[in-house]
Amino acid sequence: MARWLAVIAIVLLAGCAPQPQPDHLAQIKERGVLRVGTLLGPTTYYHDLESEGGLEYALAATFAEQLDVELEVVSRYNVNDLFSLLDQAQVDIIAAGLDRTPRRDRRYRFGPPYQEVAQRLVYRQGSRDRPRDWTQVDGEVVVVAGSSHHDWLQRNAKDYPNLQWRATNEHDATELLRSVVEGEIAFTITDSNILDMQRRYFPNISVAFTVREDLDISWMLAPGRDGSLYAEVIRFFGDLRASGELAQLVDRHFGHVSQFNYVDTSYFIDAVQSTLPKYRDFFVEHSGRLDWRLLAAISYQESLWNPRATSPTGVRGLMMLTLPTAEQMGVSSRLNPEESIRGGARYFERMLDTIPARIPEPDRTWFALAAYNIGYGHLEDARVLTERQGADPDRWIDVRKRLPLLRQKKYYRQTRYGFARGDEPVRYVGNIRRYYDTLVWLDERGRIPAQPLDISLPTGSGDEAP
Repeated sequence: MARWLAVIAIVLLAGCAPQPQPDHLAQIKERGVLRVGTLLGPTTYYHDLESEGGLEYALAATFAEQLDVELEVVSRYNVNDLFSLLDQAQVDIIAAGLDRTPRRDRRYRFGPPYQEVAQRLVYRQGSRDRPRDWTQVDGEVVVVAGSSHHDWLQRNAKDYPNLQWRATNEHDATELLRSVVEGEIAFTITDSNILDMQRRYFPNISVAFTVREDLDISWMLAPGRDGSLYAEVIRFFGDLRASGELAQLVDRHFGHVSQFNYVDTSYFIDAVQSTLPKYRDFFVEHSGRLDWRLLAAISYQESLWNPRATSPTGVRGLMMLTLPTAEQMGVSSRLNPEESIRGGARYFERMLDTIPARIPEPDRTWFALAAYNIGYGHLEDARVLTERQGADPDRWIDVRKRLPLLRQKKYYRQTRYGFARGDEPVRYVGNIRRYYDTLVWLDERGRIPAQPLDISLPTGSGDEAP
């Protein structure tokens, strides 16, 4: 009897002992939800008309999918609010395009870097002489409170006693850039990726000088938790980098915006206001299953929306069709704006249908654009070269690197269709991506004028109309 009492006592004591808690990663999987804190903004997380987007969203969604859990995005406008969420364990990760600062490094755990940015002091072009360093800054610098720009000024502004600056909770980084454009503030500090995005819409943002270069962007985790989630984040980015998917995601969001041309961007925005309204209804009517704004972007790249445009090689009209292509598409006059748009739209749809069905969007569209420019045969040659060199022929980022090789004899002699100016479709696709993004941004904000059509069509009906 005494023996059984002893056994019962041991069992009861064992039942009173604290049970080991599941680690952080196990808790997430048990919960079935990964909670990610982020900032609302064009480079991180945003809602468009039908879905969610942004690089941070794409990365977080991919991570959640690999964990086989749902993604819950907790968005804020203020970075300090994100830190509070992480401190209170209301989110598991902060994925908001943030870089390491000494203060953040003391409080949080950073994952592997996945993007690199610079920070630049910017002002409105023509508003003042360009300052070359902090001693020449002749106006107030306004930054987002809690940002790494704020942290840098707190640590370094004492070295510049005449510098005027303040931090604000009233605006995010994108809004501060617009305040600079509108003359409401003199200067702000911005990350290079945000600047690249916004200059497509506001080309008169000018760079004074670079404040800091080569800053690593990483996810942030709370240091007080066990290392299970941290280890999984490290593995995730390692696998993503090794597979090439990380480079593809970054390129999808930023690969086409780093090249900025003030004159080209300014002319384009002016043309959206003055010329596009003449042809907008045609783009909409004949877009078919295409986005009319993409069709308009192709047309601008081809002809600058000039219905009488002609190249030395004989392509003509708004969509710059060759005579054989025009005949195949049933276009009797390439100089007729509506016929040209209709023919160009159907021809581009044909290019899309020719691209292998296994290639997903948006790469499928980029390949079709390249084929529209250089011809499907030369595109296929570049894809074959890509595969021979051990890269992925179904990824635009990989094929884009090989297209210029078609200029070199040692490469094009191996191809079916021979020499091609392969650098041209690379620029072509990049330009159209920029034009298209700008049109989407302007259209969603009601900034593309919608005016009744008032077009003087060519007098003749044939292709050689004057």
